[in-house]
Amino acid sequence: MKILKNITLKLGFLCALAFTGCNESHFLEEINPNAITTETFWQSEKQFNSALTTVYGALQFQSVSGGELQYEFVLGDICGTESWYRPNAFRNLTYNDGIYHVTDKWDQLYVGIFRANQVIQFIQDADPAVFSGNSRAEIEGQARFLRAFYYFQVAHTYGGGVIHQEVAEGIEDFNKPFSSIADINSTIIIPDLEYAIANLPQTWDDNNAGRATWGAATTLLGKVYLYDNNWSMAADLFKNVIDSGIYALTRDITDNFWHENEFNEESIFEVNYSFDIAPGVPGAAVDDNSFESGAESSTMATAVGQLNFGAFNTVLPSYNLHEMLVYDEVDPDNPINDDNVESTRMNATIAPRNFEGLYYLLPQGEPRGWGFGQSAYVKKHSNWYHLPAEPAQSRSGINFRHIRYADVLLMYAEAILNANGDYMTAIEYIDMVRRRAGVFTLQHYMDNNGGMFPQFHVSKQVHGDHPLVPANTENVLTHLQRVERTLELCFEGHRWKDLVRWGIVQEVFDELRADEVWREANKDAILQVNNGGVAPLFIVERIRPDFFLAAQNYDPAQHNYFPIPSGEVQTNDGLSN
Repeated sequence: MKILKNITLKLGFLCALAFTGCNESHFLEEINPNAITTETFWQSEKQFNSALTTVYGALQFQSVSGGELQYEFVLGDICGTESWYRPNAFRNLTYNDGIYHVTDKWDQLYVGIFRANQVIQFIQDADPAVFSGNSRAEIEGQARFLRAFYYFQVAHTYGGGVIHQEVAEGIEDFNKPFSSIADINSTIIIPDLEYAIANLPQTWDDNNAGRATWGAATTLLGKVYLYDNNWSMAADLFKNVIDSGIYALTRDITDNFWHENEFNEESIFEVNYSFDIAPGVPGAAVDDNSFESGAESSTMATAVGQLNFGAFNTVLPSYNLHEMLVYDEVDPDNPINDDNVESTRMNATIAPRNFEGLYYLLPQGEPRGWGFGQSAYVKKHSNWYHLPAEPAQSRSGINFRHIRYADVLLMYAEAILNANGDYMTAIEYIDMVRRRAGVFTLQHYMDNNGGMFPQFHVSKQVHGDHPLVPANTENVLTHLQRVERTLELCFEGHRWKDLVRWGIVQEVFDELRADEVWREANKDAILQVNNGGVAPLFIVERIRPDFFLAAQNYDPAQHNYFPIPSGEVQTNDGLSN
């Protein structure tokens, strides 16, 4: 059984354990000998593993790994939405501290932290004799990795967080101040990950697929240092993962975004979902607790899939992303492409009007949609490849990959570029990703252009041919930031965090808004939007204004991170001190 199938404990039950023993008056003086308490529960390896399963279970919450991530997808440069769709407030940067996802993600991450704290706290006093082999350290190592993961998400979504290291015993334990990213790193994330690295195995058997590993902990620690601009430490950790030989790029990039070949050689940390468990339960109800039966399903496919095929397409590829994928030129000698005109990466990511193959089992000659300014739809995470439409009740069983090997290769390239300016080594690792994507490598362009390569992030439609720039540290870093991470990792939850940590949000918004202005001014004479559109985007009917308000409204102090949810501010007296 996969680790996230059949969650066995109820959230309400564990919450009850947290407060057992508080100095409260009791309705009955007689003690029920069959009642589960903290004194009777934490007594066996099986019980600790059951509690650990609920820590993993919090990963399935929709704002952590599911469809509610759509609100973060629209924050950056990879996509837009429409004014009548719920993500519109995030696209335009008009959200507030009481809006969905801002409040939901905070709550859901702290549920995961609470559950992890229980395991970590109670295992300290557990009898070592009840554990077999190295299971005690492995259970604690998994709980610590998961707590570090949840805190990393809190810190880099909200710009910090409230530190809870132990299970609360009274109301005063909830009144804690807001701590900085640096404080969360030093207090919790780094120590937890160092413990996990020292105690987690490199791999698990198939019956335990999905459990945290040495590689997941090492990669996440490298990411902590990367975000902190500690380039050498980050590079060393990523290189350890690369040199371990445990991971490799899949031949087909699509293996990372559909339900086939899950937990493959590229997967480093992956959240399991199931379409089959609890049929009939809405996909958003993922957690077993005293109020609902969990679906173990994801709503992601319904968020990104096409409106005409049972989904909502609230996430729409930006023209910039579409254009870069088109001009990310296919290498005809690369067998990965199977003689397609589109690159493997493009075919796995978006569906343009002139798509190849089948889309929701229909051929290119029978498309639906692609009107009103939509040049393409998102394929990644949707069920386009095997179903005629998205399943009812927003149910999908496609796993969500938080960390995959391609990301490690690109983070390593970034780390060494910043650590010592070694752009040729960075190109080597970038080209590993490009080769699997089925496109020409940077080295190919350099060999054929006197050591120069194209700047694909500059719109060819708007500005003419892509500028050629010499290979050097600055230009390779720009390519990594604006092109490679964009195309390889779009719609995987990294983009806004990347733009923020690089400090280029306003620059990117201004450039893409200027492109929109040009398209609007030339929509009839050049782009022919009322006459079928022109290649490569074939925009028809209107120009979608994805960055009109975002470019105007962006304020780094206000928008780099979500605000602390209003409910937390109202109930946590420590935030007002």
